[in-house]
Amino acid sequence: MSRPLVLSYAGCGTCKKALKWLEARGVEAQVRPIVEQPPTVAELARWIPASGVGIRKWLNTSGLSFRALGKAKVDAATDAQLASWLAADGKLVKRPVLVHGDAVFVGFKEGTWGQLFGS
Repeated sequence: MSRPLVLSYAGCGTCKKALKWLEARGVEAQVRPIVEQPPTVAELARWIPASGVGIRKWLNTSGLSFRALGKAKVDAATDAQLASWLAADGKLVKRPVLVHGDAVFVGFKEGTWGQLFGS
C-alpha cells in the first residue's frame, strides 16, 4: 500500500502531534500543506463519504475562517457551497486529514488512527 497522505498545517499543534505519532510508529507519510493545497472539490466528493462523517464535521469551527463566514451563513449553506468553501480555504478544514487506501479520517484521534497503524 502506498504512503498515507496527511493534509496538515505547520502552525497546528494537533497536526504536529499526529505527525509525531505516525513517525513513532515508523509510518512515513506524504505531507501536503493544507493552506497552500487544500482538498479539491473532487477529492472532497470522494473523501467525505469515505470518512463516514458529514461535511459539517469537516469544518474547523474554532478557526478564523469559520468565524469570518459566520455560523448563520454556514448553517444556511448547502453541502455544495460548503465543499466549495472547504476547497477554497484550507484553514476552514478541520485538520489533520489522513487519507490511506479507502480510509479517510478528519481530525486526529489516536484510537482511530491506531486501527490503521497499530496503537
